[in-house]
Amino acid sequence: MKQWAKSIQVALVFIGTVVGAGFASGREVMQFFTRFGHWGPYLIIVSTLFFVWIGAKVMLLAAELKAKSYEDLNKYLFGEKTGRWVSHVMLIVLLGVNAVMLAGAGSVFSEHLNLSYQSGLIITMFACFMLLRKGMNAILTINTVVVPLMIGFTAFLVFETLRTPISDHWMRSPNELSPWAAWLSPFLYAAFNLSMSQAVLVPLGAAIGDAKLLRRGAWMGGIGIGLLLLGGHFALSARMPGILQFEIPMGGIARELGPWIHWIYIFLIFMEIFTTLVADIYGLTLQLQERTKASQWMITAILLLLCFLAGQFGFGTLLSTLYPIFGILSLGWLFLISRDRTRPPYPPTSSSPPGSASGLLESPKL
Repeated sequence: MKQWAKSIQVALVFIGTVVGAGFASGREVMQFFTRFGHWGPYLIIVSTLFFVWIGAKVMLLAAELKAKSYEDLNKYLFGEKTGRWVSHVMLIVLLGVNAVMLAGAGSVFSEHLNLSYQSGLIITMFACFMLLRKGMNAILTINTVVVPLMIGFTAFLVFETLRTPISDHWMRSPNELSPWAAWLSPFLYAAFNLSMSQAVLVPLGAAIGDAKLLRRGAWMGGIGIGLLLLGGHFALSARMPGILQFEIPMGGIARELGPWIHWIYIFLIFMEIFTTLVADIYGLTLQLQERTKASQWMITAILLLLCFLAGQFGFGTLLSTLYPIFGILSLGWLFLISRDRTRPPYPPTSSSPPGSASGLLESPKL
């Protein structure tokens, strides 16, 4: 039972690192799957297979390397010098992801709280900065509640959609986009999310160390991600094309189900966005502080300011533009790790781990 409990914990960590704010808002599912009509479920199945396969590979390789950070894995895959540069690129990509998170918080305020977009950005930045002064324990605790609630609400939205006369729209929705774009989409989505998940999956795999347990957790986590994507796609596609008008599509669906459901779901969306933003800013701050030796709070303030400036482009624009680009950049990483069949000859030295493995085991999401 303890082994199965640990496997479930690994699965929850895996799900939480991938299914975050982008899924909660519905924009990721819309961008990579739903807009391709009836092909969406098949594209999700392809992504799910990659999540199971590569997710297990990352954790198992990290366990063999005894890696403490994603930089260790990148140095093994790309070599010492190139791996360090790849890690630098990942820092830039994570900064872009944080800008998307902050813009998402602004969209929640403007679309659903009747406050200005700029107010949402500023309030979220201030709350993030103040919380980081107290450490990550509070956020790690909140995530143990937020992720299961998000899973429950996704199941609820699927059930409610089944009761509508348009529930079969996901099977009839046409695809008017390029087949090349459609079949590239699951590779981009898996590559981007798996490469960004290194910051969590690498130290997690090293901390667990048990190959059987990690494989089982990867299977459960990967399939869980796939089921959540299918649920989100099902609910969104049934309401196409009208749902496209919303920056936060899932919030638009929740609004149909009554005020209480709407407010609860909006709260969950914001908490997913906020906790992801806090965790990523925290990880970036640690990495940059190790390299620059500057004040932690100065680095945090500068990172939030950069995210604020990038957030002026808007949530939907940033996500639909940056995420595919980041996905393309991540394809090389996906190719290298998928073809690697050699056993690591030695464990590399670690540099500036983004977080402790023990902390990851206490929460379904960093």
